[in-house]
Amino acid sequence: MSYTETNTNVITFTKGMLEVKIFHTREEMGKEAAVNVSDTIRQLLKDKEEINMIFAAAPSQSDFMKVLIADKRIRWEKINAFHMDEYIGLEKDAPQGFGNFLKERIFDRVPFKSVHYINGRAENPFAECERYAGLLSQYPVDIVCLGIGENGHIAFNDPPVANFNDPKRVKVVELDLACRQQQVNENLFTNVDLVPTHAVTVTIPALLKAKYMFCMVPARNKAEAVYHTLNDKISEKCPATILRTKEDARLYLDEESASLLN
Repeated sequence: MSYTETNTNVITFTKGMLEVKIFHTREEMGKEAAVNVSDTIRQLLKDKEEINMIFAAAPSQSDFMKVLIADKRIRWEKINAFHMDEYIGLEKDAPQGFGNFLKERIFDRVPFKSVHYINGRAENPFAECERYAGLLSQYPVDIVCLGIGENGHIAFNDPPVANFNDPKRVKVVELDLACRQQQVNENLFTNVDLVPTHAVTVTIPALLKAKYMFCMVPARNKAEAVYHTLNDKISEKCPATILRTKEDARLYLDEESASLLN
């Protein structure tokens, strides 16, 4: 896969199989990531009638999404969209809901062929996991656009529940305190007691089934997680370390999130 570079003033290196790119600002980071994702979408659609994408819902994705939805070259009507996790038990219209976050910022902004939401208010969350896993089996994922949590999680696969060999595609998880505190740090909730304790998440093996992974991680609060992702032993203690084993994976950083790297 070839990419169109929009910014030549960037530091690029690899760690394992993971390509890492560091930009001065999160705006430059978001622009480059969006161009690379757009290139990949258009390349895939030369050979496929439609493609399937999973998106993350987090403030870290906002710069990337703004540029992506403005790209007139993308044939959105050939893309089936999914999201990677959802809280259990939030009110249907709660702005913190990940489906609602993505609905506002991308899912309702461009004409996808289909959008598939996780229902965090399902009467039986385990049955909801089975339903969503079936959809991911029906629509094999081509591209994942993701971030990394302050505790090194990808999706809601926090260190206590992450499993690189998870037999499930989608599962119910209990969120660890660091994960819940991050939601407060990012001003999504006013205090940690308001953050739901459980969620539905796509598992790590299911995410890694994607051909391409684009991981956008700006801001100072992610600097430690970035350092551990690139330097720790590959293990579930820092789930994002698994990205170093993934071919066709890219990690996009700004100066703040890369501040602890040499």
